[in-house]
Amino acid sequence: MKFPNRVKIVEVGPRDGLQNESTFIPTSTKIELINRLSDVGYSTIEATSFVSPKWIPQLADHTEVFQSIKKKSGISYPVLVPNMKGLEEALAVGVKEIAIFTAASETFTQKNINCSIEESFQRFIPVIDTANAANVRIRGYVSCALGCPFEGEILPESVAEVATRLYELGCYEISLGDTIGVGTPFKTKKMIESVVRKVPIASLAGHFHDTYGQALANIYAALELGLSVFDSSVSGLGGCPYAQGASGNVATEDLIYMLQGLNIDTGIDLDRLIDIGTYICQHLGRPSRSKVNLAIVAKRETKKCQMKFYFL
Repeated sequence: MKFPNRVKIVEVGPRDGLQNESTFIPTSTKIELINRLSDVGYSTIEATSFVSPKWIPQLADHTEVFQSIKKKSGISYPVLVPNMKGLEEALAVGVKEIAIFTAASETFTQKNINCSIEESFQRFIPVIDTANAANVRIRGYVSCALGCPFEGEILPESVAEVATRLYELGCYEISLGDTIGVGTPFKTKKMIESVVRKVPIASLAGHFHDTYGQALANIYAALELGLSVFDSSVSGLGGCPYAQGASGNVATEDLIYMLQGLNIDTGIDLDRLIDIGTYICQHLGRPSRSKVNLAIVAKRETKKCQMKFYFL
C-alpha cells in the first residue's frame, strides 16, 4: 500500500463547526478564530455560510465575518451558498470560492434544503453559471454518503451518481460526507470505490463525523485508496442541525497526529493548532473533543506543576 506524501486539510470549524451552537457566538470571536487558524499552515479555511439567518441563526453575521477576517495570501476562504441570493451576497463582499451542497438521500435533501435532489441540481445551474462568470471556484458537498438519519443505508451507487453530476457541473472538488458518522472502514471503501469509477480521486475529499468513533478509521481506509483531501474541524467542533444525534467532525488535531504517525505531511503546526482549539473551547465553555488536545494540554499542565515544585 502507498499512502499520499501530503494531505490537504480543509478546516471547516468556523462554518460547519460553529453552525449548530445554540448560544450565539460573538462575531469578534469568529473573526479571531479564523485569523488564528490563518497563521498555522492551512491552505483552505471554510469561513462561513451565506444562508438565511432563519435557517442558520448562528451564522447570521456572515457578511461582517468575511469582510473583517485578515485574508492571507495563499489561503482560500470558501463560503457555503444555498442559492442565488446567497451567491449574490457572497460576490458583493469579494468571495473567491463557494461551496454548494446536496445529498445522496432524498429525505435528507427535503429536510435540509426543502427540495428533491433533482430540484437541488436545477437550483445549482444559475449559481454555477454566475460563479463561473465571476471566476469563482466551486466546491461540492454530498451529504449522507454513508448513511441517512431518515432512510438508513445509502447505496454507494447513489453517492456516485450525485458526485458525478457535481463533477460534470464543474465542481473542482467534491467532498463526500458521512453526515451522521455511521460509516465504517469497509463501507467507506465500498463507497469511494463506487465514486472513483466515475470521478477522478484527485477531485474527491472525505468529510467524516465521529459519532461512533469511526472517523479516523474511515480516513485511514480512504488513504489506502489514495484519497488525499479531508475536511476536519478544530477540536472536533460541529454537528448537523438537520441530523439529530450527529456529533462533531473529526478533530483536526487528532487527524494531524495520525497523519504525522504515517509520515504524511500537512503543513500545519500541531502545537499552535492545539492552542487555537483551547481558545475556542474556552469561549464555548466546554472541553475539546480532540483526544490529542486534551492529552497534550494535560501534559503541559503536569510539566508546569513539576517546574513549580522544582523551584520551591
